[in-house]
Amino acid sequence: MFIVSLTYKVPDEIVDYHRPAHMAWVKETFDAGIFLASGRRVPAIGGVLLSGVDRATLDEALARDPFYSNGVADFEIIEFSVTSAAEGYENLLD
Repeated sequence: MFIVSLTYKVPDEIVDYHRPAHMAWVKETFDAGIFLASGRRVPAIGGVLLSGVDRATLDEALARDPFYSNGVADFEIIEFSVTSAAEGYENLLD
């Protein structure tokens, strides 16, 4: 399992310019089963993505993100092993 933390590195107006293309990419990757959850960081300095695919598939998907290809955000990828999950989320267990 991977957590991807995005941190904006450009002014808000540049983030806003690329946001529609980024959101289209988010929808595309959800439809492809790459991400399980996503959302904005609080405060709004970036975003977070949760993925259960292998690292190569994740890297390939992230390379297509307009925020990545246009240098809008830095990406930190954290891999972790799910050893406990709430009832109803057992499918996340490794």
